[in-house]
Amino acid sequence: MSNDRFNRDRLVAEAIAQAGTEEFGEPTWQEGLDVLLDGYKNEARLHELGVEIAAGDVVNQLAMRLGMTAWRGDHPEITKVGVEHPIVIVGQPRTGTTILYDLLALDPALRAPRTWEVDRPLPPPETATYTTDPRIAEVDATLAMADALIPGFTTFHPMGAGLAQECVRITAGDFRSMIFPIQFRLPTYNQWLLHEADLAPAYRWHRRFLQHLQSRHPAQQWLLKSPAHLWHLDALAHEYPDALIVQTHRDPLKVIASTSALATHLQHMASDQPDIVEIAAAYAEDIFLGLDRGIDARSRGVISADRIVDVQFSAFVADPIATVRHIYGALGRDLDDSTEQAMRVFLAKNPGDGGGGGTRYRFADTGLDPLALRERATAYQDYFDVPSEPIV
Repeated sequence: MSNDRFNRDRLVAEAIAQAGTEEFGEPTWQEGLDVLLDGYKNEARLHELGVEIAAGDVVNQLAMRLGMTAWRGDHPEITKVGVEHPIVIVGQPRTGTTILYDLLALDPALRAPRTWEVDRPLPPPETATYTTDPRIAEVDATLAMADALIPGFTTFHPMGAGLAQECVRITAGDFRSMIFPIQFRLPTYNQWLLHEADLAPAYRWHRRFLQHLQSRHPAQQWLLKSPAHLWHLDALAHEYPDALIVQTHRDPLKVIASTSALATHLQHMASDQPDIVEIAAAYAEDIFLGLDRGIDARSRGVISADRIVDVQFSAFVADPIATVRHIYGALGRDLDDSTEQAMRVFLAKNPGDGGGGGTRYRFADTGLDPLALRERATAYQDYFDVPSEPIV
């Protein structure tokens, strides 16, 4: 592989040519991009197609940042509309956050950023064409190609232009995002992101992105989601001090096994060498770091208890609608009959598999010691009263 494909100046030049503008806004994107590019060159073990996938995504992210910065400069009124009381779903990966997000996104009073508008935000979506914009079909076609590259991925994680998109895809525009180390083998970048990086610029960019999206299609209240928030609750709370948090909880051993299987499957798109044992060892450390940080943030009152709703994965799987009613009650919202019916229809079409254990992944594949991990998980499970699940 030629390292020149990940030359920053070359990628920046490609993005400027694509966007037709040169102003990036805050230079905060540079630090993360440099760490990321070094990882692509020296650690990611990319095959030829993987090189083009990674480089192409960098160019697209840079071009989007350029275009959105230019648009904001031409439309300063964007900055005058705030992002008030967003509902943010957090919790470890593979704890039901995605299907919960999809359900709540059916509420017409809530606005979740859709995949098509996150991937192609220029120009901002407009109310009149929000459900008919041609970018929807374009993004669906792109996603179909991705599914062809990694067959079966949608059984792990549903994809669709009209589905709600995660915040990690937004913070990728500042190159401070967990989306990169889950897609690629990037141990140094991951270390930097979790232990060294300042996430405040990523959340500032996140707010600007939402202001951009709502500029021509207003949002009564934003609904957001990403497991990555759990590692950085201080930064989230600083940018959105009035956020309402919904945190999902599940046996950490099942989380580790499922997340490791997901990452291994996903990394096949860009590399011939993903190793689930290596991936699981790294994710075990990261998962417990996130759990520890979540407990610490609670104990310090980073987000007041009256703005947090806890959801047990086991209860959600047993009765999703009852769980949604519990969330709405805790948030002081009413679940109207038409929204509940839409949720029931969605569940009938997307029943899930109760977490996939024993079908899509096995703990035994991770090579980890379940007894040692169970001991490590005790503090979290006791704090949030999280039940253990059978380990297979």
